[in-house]
Amino acid sequence: MAPHDVETTFQRHFGYAPLLVRAPGRINLIGEHTDYNNGFVLPAAINKEIFFAVGLNGRPEARLVSQDLNETYSFPVEAPRRQDRQWANYLIGVTAQLQKLGLDVPGFDCVFGGTIPIGSGLSSSAALESGLAVALNQLLDGQLNRMQLARAGQLAEHEFAGVQCGIMDQFASLHGRAGQVVRLDCRSMEYEYFPFDTTACDIVLCNSGVKHALADSEYNTRRRECEQGVALLKQHYPGIESLRDATREQLEAHRAELGDVVYRRCRYVVEENARVEAACRHLLAHDLTAFGQEMYGSHAGLRDDYEVSCRELDFLVEAARPAAGVYGSRMMGGGFGGCTINLVAPDQVTTFVRNTRAAYQQQFGRALETYHVTIVEGVAVV
Repeated sequence: MAPHDVETTFQRHFGYAPLLVRAPGRINLIGEHTDYNNGFVLPAAINKEIFFAVGLNGRPEARLVSQDLNETYSFPVEAPRRQDRQWANYLIGVTAQLQKLGLDVPGFDCVFGGTIPIGSGLSSSAALESGLAVALNQLLDGQLNRMQLARAGQLAEHEFAGVQCGIMDQFASLHGRAGQVVRLDCRSMEYEYFPFDTTACDIVLCNSGVKHALADSEYNTRRRECEQGVALLKQHYPGIESLRDATREQLEAHRAELGDVVYRRCRYVVEENARVEAACRHLLAHDLTAFGQEMYGSHAGLRDDYEVSCRELDFLVEAARPAAGVYGSRMMGGGFGGCTINLVAPDQVTTFVRNTRAAYQQQFGRALETYHVTIVEGVAVV
């Protein structure tokens, strides 16, 4: 899939020249489920992408074409409403959010398709939202900045896709820089770039093949459990507005009141924030071994305290741990499936991929897809 593929489809369907936009998926090196708790994340945009062909059609409706699914959908732009076609909801939602931000969105045509594996935890939904937002902002000469576009994508997900996601995925797709990861403070929205030495290690993703639906109850349940913890802690410590403000000592002091489940959810988030800050220090010190230990700690917390892993992800992380040249491994994304992210010395990548595929096939009786990814620029007009 390349830009000219969606352009060709657009010309065939609609008969005029479109604007072309590339929107990347994202990885998150560390900092999982911290974004909606006002914490820290460390994502980057990657070369798994969705390409868009978009044009204004002078009609009262938007006409959408999903090239990968070979499906079409249309909706009236003056009254965007949530529909029963889930992929369309992301785009309908973006249209509605841009209108709320004062952009007068007329009828438009959109063809999209790409290389982000659906359900892999690489944030195809955020790329979908961010790409359309940039395209419409450009076509309509809008003055919305990238943070506003990220927020529009996040709210589209909340209100139209039914997922109470944080801001990280849309932010990373829009703010990516080649060869750098970005630490986002999800409370202040301040961010800082850190160099990621791609000569010292490669990024290899192993796709468990287990499909996860983020919109299912578990993701939103975790968010509610964290909110319950904050509400209780706030009774004792009025300064606590989110788990970002809480300490391990405060959690321990009220462990019995919190109850086992809520306590463990909160403990994971508090510790994960500390791991992100430590990981950034390791990057500055060029200490990939120490960085990798933070990744293993992150996975253990996601598995045991947050309980969003699955046996396939756990198997992949444990298979990576003793492998030559592997600095670190963990599950990535919302959980219940998707990918592990592995930092591997370049001269060991081929062996790592071969051995991990063989072990996975033997254990689960199915093929393991792997992706060798690079860190790229964020959403851009092609």
